Amino acid sequence: MFGDMMNMMGKLKETQRKVEATKKRLDTVLVDEKSSDNKLSVTLTANREIKSIEINDDLLQDKEQLEDYLILTLNKAIEKATKVNESELAAVAKEGMPNIPGMDMFK
Repeated sequence: MFGDMMNMMGKLKETQRKVEATKKRLDTVLVDEKSSDNKLSVTLTANREIKSIEINDDLLQDKEQLEDYLILTLNKAIEKATKVNESELAAVAKEGMPNIPGMDMFK
């Protein structure tokens, strides 16, 4: 029984290392999003860090319109990045879950 507990702890530590490595890797995964008319484009990492914003000159004439474009496009990009982030981290966590009786709801 004690050996099983040590084995489970080892698996949990290995999973934790894999999760941390996945988080670092997600800094290199880029998510692009554009406005429907391609006047604004943003790039984020899967960890939701903004890497670039490209703005068409037409949008520079109207501050309110630019703000609206930024809000809509950034929110869509953040949503995409969050989905990538969560699915990658969930896959690593699920893979490393030890087989604990009664805890198979996570598998």
